[in-house]
Amino acid sequence: MSSGKFKYILGEITGLYNKLHGVESQAKVLEVRDDGTIVVEFTGTFCHTCGIRDWLEDYAYLALSKGYNLKLVEMIEPEGEEAEYKRIGVFKFNGLNTSSREEGVYDDSKTD
Repeated sequence: MSSGKFKYILGEITGLYNKLHGVESQAKVLEVRDDGTIVVEFTGTFCHTCGIRDWLEDYAYLALSKGYNLKLVEMIEPEGEEAEYKRIGVFKFNGLNTSSREEGVYDDSKTD
């Protein structure tokens, strides 16, 4: 898969994540490395009772619903003033997975 196409797909996943999570959590891709590592910044109020890691893992689940295996390999918790409202997720792209694609689970065409 070309780098341009991969970045485009990440943009789609990020847009869908932001649409579904509203103001509670917003994602922004910071870096895409040649080795398949993706660094994503998450900001928002989060729902702390849900488990903050869950908010980051949702990004990987959205990718899977589109047929892309992403695994959260690290969650970075900034210190200081940013600690409450920001997390950094480091994901690893593990290839395509069209056989387990969950059609319709996150069908963004059905939401406004």
